Amino acid sequence: MSGILSILPQLLARSLVFITAAAVLILEILAGRVLAPYLGVSLEVFTGIIGVILAGISVGAWIGGKAADRGDPGRLISPLLVAGGLTAMAAPLIVDLVGPAASTGPLSIVVLSLLGFFAPAAVLSAIPPIVVKIRLASLQETGSVVGAYSAIGTAGALFGTFVTGFVLIAAFPTRPIVTVVGIVLVLLGVGLWAARTTMSAVASVGALALLGWLLVAFDGPCQYETTYHCAEVVVDPERPTGRLLILDREHNSYVDIEDPTHLEFRYIRVMVDLIDTEMPAGPLDVLSVGGGGFTFPGYLEATRPDTEHLVLEIDSSLVDIGRKHLGFHDEAEVIVDDARRSIDGVPPGSIDVVIGDAFSGLTVPWHLTTVEFVEAVGEKLAPGGFYTINVIDRPEARFARAEAATLEEVFEHVAIFAPPGYFTGDLGGNYVVVGSHNPIDLERVAAAIRSRGGVEIGLSGPELDRFVDGADPLTDDYAPVDQMLTGL
Repeated sequence: MSGILSILPQLLARSLVFITAAAVLILEILAGRVLAPYLGVSLEVFTGIIGVILAGISVGAWIGGKAADRGDPGRLISPLLVAGGLTAMAAPLIVDLVGPAASTGPLSIVVLSLLGFFAPAAVLSAIPPIVVKIRLASLQETGSVVGAYSAIGTAGALFGTFVTGFVLIAAFPTRPIVTVVGIVLVLLGVGLWAARTTMSAVASVGALALLGWLLVAFDGPCQYETTYHCAEVVVDPERPTGRLLILDREHNSYVDIEDPTHLEFRYIRVMVDLIDTEMPAGPLDVLSVGGGGFTFPGYLEATRPDTEHLVLEIDSSLVDIGRKHLGFHDEAEVIVDDARRSIDGVPPGSIDVVIGDAFSGLTVPWHLTTVEFVEAVGEKLAPGGFYTINVIDRPEARFARAEAATLEEVFEHVAIFAPPGYFTGDLGGNYVVVGSHNPIDLERVAAAIRSRGGVEIGLSGPELDRFVDGADPLTDDYAPVDQMLTGL
């Protein structure tokens, strides 16, 4: 060995392990954002990403260790850093190139994840075992050196996870983050290149046994644990035929199994006012993005017989729960798939009303909020049709303002409805945003709301512009919906 890397001071060695582990986890989280436009957002997608990254880590560590034993390990780190940075920067480009041809299913998810993110994960994961080889002064200290650098790598991974999920995605678009990570790695590699002329096992088994006992001894908190949600159906004590669907501890839907015309939630009543005002009679062609408790199919079947209703719902278990507990009798056709993908199968110009009511907790899945998705929705609308979406936001209304700005990018006419306090910043809750290529008659909608005793008001035109207050529209490259809601 020669030069600075033959000695590799402790601080530098630890920094290299920390940085490379952090970079791998940053890329893992961002991979979901990069792949979503082509594969959607689902458990299968996240499973594919995690599996590919873990495979890259495993293969990289094995090859790095083998290479460190066969030659001068000090010569390997610089080129690996450069290669890791370049492959990281290439990942979004590869996905954008191959993604449009990707189909659905686990194989496509794994293949596209492999093409984009296996290489940087493997290359960067080859560095820690090389660093350990350099830092080992004698066999007597093997355990302490390997353990210390394993802990440092884990700390770097945690840092990459937290800083990406809590900070970076909220502050920057995806591709610039990837670019900066790649540049930092390349510059670090170039700089180093230029500078070069048994108790633990017992404790683990005990912890595993304790965890296994706890899992067997105690039931989980869910009445139904679906692929995506912890679900519970609660009987309304004040209305025996009423059923409340709770998903992940949030009130998601309400239906009356004997009276489907009963609308408990305020935002649904506003949406119905819009439908009845803009399309006052006759059956409709309706597309629902998100099924939830299937309130709308029952209501429209009762009030608009012969309505053709298509629901895009990713969680097949919710369909079963709807049929078993919520009075859903197949009043609508259901496509079980991610709406971002399945909407492509809806014939253009065929839908009178698109209802956006898909949620993950309190947030709309981000890939269903962007200009690109709203453009896809707009293509499905018949002349005179409109798109209305339910969003939940806090008093700052950052998400509601951004979503209104997003619809303004696609539709000529946009309005938003909520109680007055929601627009002054005093209150937060459900906002109903609507977009159409035809004028929206706010006065008639307001009259319908008042006639049933509602308090919601609608904003459009200059009033809406003042509420939006210059908020940027959401795009596939920048849609920090979760962070907007939490205020991060």
